[in-house]
Amino acid sequence: MRVIGLMSGTSYDAIDAAAADLRLDGDQLVLTPLGMLSQPYPDELRAAVAAALPPAPTTMEQVCTLDTGIGQAFAAVARQAVEQLCGGYADLIVSHGQTMFHWVDDGAVRGTLQLGQPAWIAEATGVPVVSDLRARDVAAGGQGAPLVSIIDVLWLRGRPGVPVALNLGGIANITVVHGDPVAFDTGPANALIDAVVTELTGRPFDADGVMAARGQVHLELLDRLLAEPYYGRPAPKSTGKELFNLAYVAHALEGLPVVPAEDLVATVTTLTARTVADAVRRYGGTEVVASGGGIRNPVLMHLLADELEIPVRTTDELGMPSAAKEAYAFAVLGFLTVHGLGGTVPSCTGARHSSVLGSVTPGPSGLPAISGEARPPVRLLVE
Repeated sequence: MRVIGLMSGTSYDAIDAAAADLRLDGDQLVLTPLGMLSQPYPDELRAAVAAALPPAPTTMEQVCTLDTGIGQAFAAVARQAVEQLCGGYADLIVSHGQTMFHWVDDGAVRGTLQLGQPAWIAEATGVPVVSDLRARDVAAGGQGAPLVSIIDVLWLRGRPGVPVALNLGGIANITVVHGDPVAFDTGPANALIDAVVTELTGRPFDADGVMAARGQVHLELLDRLLAEPYYGRPAPKSTGKELFNLAYVAHALEGLPVVPAEDLVATVTTLTARTVADAVRRYGGTEVVASGGGIRNPVLMHLLADELEIPVRTTDELGMPSAAKEAYAFAVLGFLTVHGLGGTVPSCTGARHSSVLGSVTPGPSGLPAISGEARPPVRLLVE
């Protein structure tokens, strides 16, 4: 089955599309990458997303407008992916949408909201769409995150020691692949770095970690940030920009002398490295396999390697394009959905049971035809 995964993360800077041929072969799920593309959000739409995110107030009119605008933007990228990556034909499109709110109350997730109306994608491409993949896990008592954990477990199972998959998006999350797997959000990855850099310079991120490299860590500020109770909560747990945003940093700065811009960036970059490393150490990780936009920040990756003193490699080294990993992961989740197979690992999300995820928007001919009985895979092979 030819499947396209669409993803926009908590950094909301671009829409990624990754296409793959997916098939079940006995107890293996075989993924053959067909390529990826990425398109930045239109400036006006990105600004509208930023303006509606917590802690900003919003209106139902804005929510409706965003749901349509994001859906149309995803549809344009999907249409491009069908033509450029799939030779004009795809069996299924899987859309993560754009996370706008992740409702966490005293450690429990009560709801999660991803916008990007899938009908626009189905209408533009003529391909059925699986979307809204997080809500079912939340309804089953889970965190709805990190959903990539099932791919991490299937892919890294069998490697020696205790491999840890790490995603450095806006929020950092890990999957510990050993015994009963564990997965959770460790805290901010790029969320605070990007917020601070944007506020101080107007640029969207710290390109190549230049500002962090020039700065000195402000130890008192770092201690204040590390005192955040979230870090001490047991897994499974999840978080988002509802907590880790510019107002959060401003609160930590109260009463301190003015912190130079580059020192501030160095401090929040160190915060990411420290909190990720603490989480990996807690579970005895013996190697880290990383993906996400944060791997392009050499200062962050150097700090992380220094903190851990174990191998830190990217998914590219193991055959999975790091820039497309999350988009491929959602392609896999949608593939499992249309085969009637569960897409979660309960020990990773905290759900009562594994669930078939998402909602399906049919194409003109309905849903993809599935032949034979599908068995849950126990490993993932990337060809």
